[in-house]
Amino acid sequence: RHGAPARVLYIIVRLVAGSGAEPAQRVDVLEELKLGESFSGVLQVRGFHNQSRAFLFQDSWRNVRASAAVAEGLLQKLRGRIEFTLLLTLKQERLNSGVILSIHHSEQRFLELESSAPRNEIRLHYHTQDQRPHTEVFPYRLADDRWHKISVGVSSSHIVLHVDCSRIYERVVDTPAMDIPALSSVWLGQRNAAHGFYKGIMQDVQLVLMPQGHISQCPDLNRTCPTCNDFHGLVQKIMELQDLLAKTSSKLARAEEKMKSLDGCYCEKTCSLDGEVYREGDAWIDGCRNCTCSNGTVKCEAVYCPPLLCAPDTAPTYMPGACCKECQPVCIFRGRVYVERDKKSVRDAEGNCQLFESIDLDFSQICVENSECVNLEAGACCSCKDGFRSLRDDSAYCQDIDECAEGKHYCRENTVCVNTPGSFMCICHTGYIRIDDYSCTEHDECVTGQHDCDENALCFNTVGGHSCSCKPGFVGNGTVCRALCDGLCQNGGSCISPDTCICQQGFTGKRCETDIDECLDGFVECDSRATCVNLPGWYHCECRDGYHDNGMFSANGESCEDIDECEMERHSCANDTVCFNMDGSYDCRCPHGKNCSGDCVHDNKVKHNSQIWVLDSDRCSVCSCQNGLVMCRRMVCDCDNPTADLFCCPECDPRISSQCLHQNGVLTYSSGDSWVENCQQCQCLRGEVDCWPISCPPVQDCEFTAVPEGECCPRCVTNPCQANTISNDITKTCTDEHGISRFSGSTWTKHGTECILCQCKNGHVCCSVDPLCL
Repeated sequence: RHGAPARVLYIIVRLVAGSGAEPAQRVDVLEELKLGESFSGVLQVRGFHNQSRAFLFQDSWRNVRASAAVAEGLLQKLRGRIEFTLLLTLKQERLNSGVILSIHHSEQRFLELESSAPRNEIRLHYHTQDQRPHTEVFPYRLADDRWHKISVGVSSSHIVLHVDCSRIYERVVDTPAMDIPALSSVWLGQRNAAHGFYKGIMQDVQLVLMPQGHISQCPDLNRTCPTCNDFHGLVQKIMELQDLLAKTSSKLARAEEKMKSLDGCYCEKTCSLDGEVYREGDAWIDGCRNCTCSNGTVKCEAVYCPPLLCAPDTAPTYMPGACCKECQPVCIFRGRVYVERDKKSVRDAEGNCQLFESIDLDFSQICVENSECVNLEAGACCSCKDGFRSLRDDSAYCQDIDECAEGKHYCRENTVCVNTPGSFMCICHTGYIRIDDYSCTEHDECVTGQHDCDENALCFNTVGGHSCSCKPGFVGNGTVCRALCDGLCQNGGSCISPDTCICQQGFTGKRCETDIDECLDGFVECDSRATCVNLPGWYHCECRDGYHDNGMFSANGESCEDIDECEMERHSCANDTVCFNMDGSYDCRCPHGKNCSGDCVHDNKVKHNSQIWVLDSDRCSVCSCQNGLVMCRRMVCDCDNPTADLFCCPECDPRISSQCLHQNGVLTYSSGDSWVENCQQCQCLRGEVDCWPISCPPVQDCEFTAVPEGECCPRCVTNPCQANTISNDITKTCTDEHGISRFSGSTWTKHGTECILCQCKNGHVCCSVDPLCL
């Protein structure tokens, strides 16, 4: 029995792998944006093929953004997708760092592809399923002023990068979440109106809403295997069917037990009205209504009144205690005809009100059941009380309106409507407490402290949960409230109270504007074989030249060991000298009795002793040959020298056009300046901003890690439920409340609840309330 599902899964996977992909669902981004018709700064040019259409992105004042309608149409197709492919062909200018496509909402990037020349990187920014921003970095140089075909395929937790029809990278990552909110924006060739300007040519920008989309770009690369999502999807479907079977079996068992207990029982339903109990089938008259008891419910209808044929000197009218009209004599008063018991009010010559009636009758005695007498200018009459409707056209008899049965009540969640004479009541379900006259909740989360409101927020109890609102002087969504500062906290600092910043580790200053140089301040002692390297917010001990790490990656550099340049042939000694290894270096020694030249071999070329040259691959590095040893260093920048190379010395560039604007739109940086923003290292180079994820020190021997609030780098945690990053081990499964085995990383809704979400984390079950469900 246990082998059957596995055999079925194997057959289904084989069918999926061999059946080929469904017809491609393409979104032509260039066509959707109508590029070339209404966007300045974009020029149509010849493409990769002579007859193809491409677009040159130039200038830095363009605004290539999809309209709200076009963006929503594109996002509607992308929402909820876990398999899609981004295809394009491009020719990016050298030295450019720009965004190719960006889909974001405010500061949240849901899908953004970026190419950086200064770092020689391709970056994919997205949001994970647990709502964390993530950047996947692929070391590769696209900005070389050459044509390239790019394909980025996403299949659940599987990302594949193809460049020029060659698979460059294939990685398993945190699954991207395409739960893109409304009003998100779609930009092409830039992140927004101020940053990330791509410079170069683009064509054939497409979103293929299926896996293996690169095949349409490179037909020779055919699909031979099912994707990860194919397999995981089938496994998940089987687990869901097992879950449904367990729940259905449980419900069926309970239903069978109830059926057994009801066998042989006869239950007669009764009705209750005004304190009287009636049996099934009973009938009675209640005022001017005929009532019956049927299936435990009282049903009443107005008494049927047959049509009257009255004599000429009589007219139909209601008599006291009667439900139907009866023929009664008429009388004449001041030339007008009145039926017996009619009233007439008139005013005399002096304006006084006088009442005449054909028979002395007290109208208050006529308005009987749920009716009251009202005096109007035209005379007295009967009117039904609030919550009642008339049984007779004179409103002398009125019956209660059942607001509950007719849906004319205002009872909300967790209440039951109970009809009362002339009104209704909303009664709370057992165990619930009242919020107002019409709604109840399970408990007051604000009073009991079972809420997630920030300490600087106000809590308001609501049906099924609560809401949070930041107090005056604080901003946020109520769950997280931050103080308003007179100015901005830089480098990831947090404003905790007016004009007070708490800095991230590694920064100081009133606005956290100063990086702490741990190396300069003597906080760090690296091994003698390593040197301290200061980085924004932290540091690390890097092996000195002539040493490399043995793989242990110790924090203080103890794992650095000597490189035998002679054995590894990484020396520059000429043929007339002999390489001699030394600790951290080597020496080119001249054999006894020989007259050696002291020349060097560099990049398979002979460099003479004392020769100085600039590297072909890096014009900012200068090398020299000294007695067989090649020594290279970065060019020294002298900003006072008017001939300084601004390419190598961007900090010497005084031009306003080379300055950069900070992401907040307030601060300005000069070319060469660096800063930290949202856990990214940013640099201004010749007027363009390039940002990349901060380098974090390695976290070793950790199964569970978490990034503390206000910090950028992960730390080890022992509680798996506090971890936001784990290395999923599929051998460490969990057992849910139904006894079903769950893979590590899988999530499910806890049985009997709607808003409690559970996740398996390497054998540990972690459950929490889903705030989006409340």
